[in-house]
Amino acid sequence: MSNIDKIYNLAMGLGCDTKLNEPMKKHTSFKIGGNAAVYIKVSNLSRLGTIIKECKLTDTKFFLLGNGSNILVDDNGMDCVVIKLEDDFKEIFMPDSETVYCGAGATLASLCKFALNNGLSGLEFAWGIPGTVGGAVFMNAGAYGGEMKDVVVSVNHITADGTIGRIDKDDLNFGYRTSAYRKNDCVITGVTFKLKSDNPENIRHKMDDFMGRRTDKQPLEFPSAGSVFKRPEGNYAGALIEQCGFKGKEVGGAQVSEKHAGFIINKGNATAKDVKELIHNIQTTVKKETGYDLECELIML
Repeated sequence: MSNIDKIYNLAMGLGCDTKLNEPMKKHTSFKIGGNAAVYIKVSNLSRLGTIIKECKLTDTKFFLLGNGSNILVDDNGMDCVVIKLEDDFKEIFMPDSETVYCGAGATLASLCKFALNNGLSGLEFAWGIPGTVGGAVFMNAGAYGGEMKDVVVSVNHITADGTIGRIDKDDLNFGYRTSAYRKNDCVITGVTFKLKSDNPENIRHKMDDFMGRRTDKQPLEFPSAGSVFKRPEGNYAGALIEQCGFKGKEVGGAQVSEKHAGFIINKGNATAKDVKELIHNIQTTVKKETGYDLECELIML
């Protein structure tokens, strides 16, 4: 019996919703990607700990899938265990009047709505970011002058050997699209936020303003993985790409958005190979013509 089969049988025995050879294009905002060897929905911390401990014991790779909004899965799929956090990991509550605890599997949208409904300000920038809370903290997601680092107090996690832990703000090493969790191999399970009380009308106004800007400037009508490149120091990726004549350029079913050159969209049946080729062409040309190195924000699997 292969290690993948062992993990599959274990997850099934725990009562997890588990699938073999699950098409990842069903679970990514790009609508691209081959099959995951095993896809497991995990409902609580006990089951999560059991599964990742077994993965470590059998030297089986696993990947925590958030909302699939910042990843490109290879056409040949993922020969690993893909874990999706559900149920208990979507819990949101308030320990006190200005503190919110949110499970890592909850969407940023649900967290922003919760904050709005409770008159809490600080997360307006995140309204419209199509990720989960765990994924947003992992990469210190941000927009319109705000970042997760501005509101996160602490992060709960579980290690690969099943040990439960927490990292407080000062040790999270937040930076531009990075955090301590990019290097420590821990699985984020929940996040505590410190927000500020405000009039819900003011909060709603800010959220509507940011969403309006997104709708006006971003190609939300097409499958994509959001902004493809990190912002280079002293410039903007989209501006450099447009300057080099790539707006609207296509490779197969992948196209540099005509609305915002920082986005690559799936116009229909795009493959990961198409996207990678387009990324390579952009990086090569931008470096040659402007001297800037464009680093991918996209996580390639």
